[in-house]
Amino acid sequence: MLSALQVAMVSVFEPSVLAIIVMAALYGIFVGSIPGLTATMAVALMVPMTFYMNEVQAVAAIVTTVTCSIFAGDIPATLVRIPGTPASAAYANDAYALARRQMHEQALGVSLFFSVVGGLFGTLVLVVAAPLLARVATGFTSYEYFWLYVLGLTCAAIVADDSRLKGALALLLGLLLSSVGLGTDYSTPRLTFGQDGLITGINLIPAMIGLFGISEVFRNALYLDRDSDSEDTAQEASDDPPPGLLRFVLPLLWRRKWHVLRSSGIGSCVGMLPGAGADIAAWISYAVSKRFSRDPQSYGKGSVEGLSDATGANNAALGSAWIPALVFGIPGDSVTAIAIGVLLMKNITPGPNIFDFQDAAVAKQSSLVMAIFVTFLLANLLLLPLGYLAIRGGSLLIRIPRRVLLPMIVMFCIVGAFAMNGSYFDVTIMLVMGLLGWLLERGGIPLGPVVLGLLLGGPLEHKFLQCLSKDVAFLPFFQSPYSMGLAVACLALWGAPLVSRWWRTPASSGAQ
Repeated sequence: MLSALQVAMVSVFEPSVLAIIVMAALYGIFVGSIPGLTATMAVALMVPMTFYMNEVQAVAAIVTTVTCSIFAGDIPATLVRIPGTPASAAYANDAYALARRQMHEQALGVSLFFSVVGGLFGTLVLVVAAPLLARVATGFTSYEYFWLYVLGLTCAAIVADDSRLKGALALLLGLLLSSVGLGTDYSTPRLTFGQDGLITGINLIPAMIGLFGISEVFRNALYLDRDSDSEDTAQEASDDPPPGLLRFVLPLLWRRKWHVLRSSGIGSCVGMLPGAGADIAAWISYAVSKRFSRDPQSYGKGSVEGLSDATGANNAALGSAWIPALVFGIPGDSVTAIAIGVLLMKNITPGPNIFDFQDAAVAKQSSLVMAIFVTFLLANLLLLPLGYLAIRGGSLLIRIPRRVLLPMIVMFCIVGAFAMNGSYFDVTIMLVMGLLGWLLERGGIPLGPVVLGLLLGGPLEHKFLQCLSKDVAFLPFFQSPYSMGLAVACLALWGAPLVSRWWRTPASSGAQ
């Protein structure tokens, strides 16, 4: 193992590899900060360039790009409430609410530092516990994955700002939208209304841009003068400037050191499950944070606690997502799916033997594994200075008058929606979803559950049909310890408030 580590250190610290890491970090921050251009797209656009790199350079470029682009997705989420990546949707409302209080640098500083801590924790999990955790993940069948998706959807509904009923309504709407297009398993067109563009379903990225970005443009455009006046008045009335970035973030990091370990642990455990990824990790961590918070009412309205926990979780999931990819060749998320293709192109075959550091026959593959570990550490550490510069540069958006900023936001939204598939129909979807998002917000219905329902509706249906194809009985859904634990967690999240309310009511009646 030490010899493989020495080879990896030498290969990673070559000037050419270090230069690629720095350029990939800048590229990842740039792409991630543009709404609609996700981390997956950033990695996919880099694949042609890996043809001209060796295996260490190619893997270093992919690891650094995704590490930096996930954080960069928080920049538009904070400044203009448009999640740069789907993982940022869980806490976009909190980050944007802080920005409206002139605390945009503090909010982005929290995202940066907690992302780095979570990323380092996820790397540590990848280094130390990869074989063990991957063995647990392989014990998951379609029943466990069904309950995992139900748990993710439940977390989205219960963190609704006003009521769980509105959260459940938003979730059902997202699931309805996810059923548009060809059926997951039977390829039957559903809810297409004769539109060929809907055969493949509603694309998540244009829908997310519309729900969060265009809806915000509609709201600002309709009430521009009144909102500007009220905001200017609020800014003039605020005599106490917000604390500096480091003075705000470092004490917060110390106070919430155990919370960040909890959220990073959740992110690592979720990330190692194939198909889960940083999106579900952020939502589950956000829900757990709200459940144990002393101030759950602030979540969705500018909660620093929810922001810090969710950002730590989604970056922790990045490292652990490589566990099933490296040990079993099963992608943990869309990024590692691309990475597996690059590894195979470089004649590196993922599998259990890739961690056998004693076998000379696979010494090249073992040293590449160690190079991945080292690159994750370097990428997270490099994110600190580059992320700080991105925060300072991105904060200039706050000073742009909204009469100028709104057309720029619309332009980026159109580019982001069009760039995914080169389709004008996706731009139409974005505008329709923007109008829908504006109407939902006027009714007090949260947008986050709509996005997660749209994201997980297809996989949920697929796993459910897989379960039914094995056995139409209901009991197999609860047979294994994993499925039983996930099912109990789902039922507890829905039922705990009802039980608590029932428990308090007799007590208060008796006291009277």
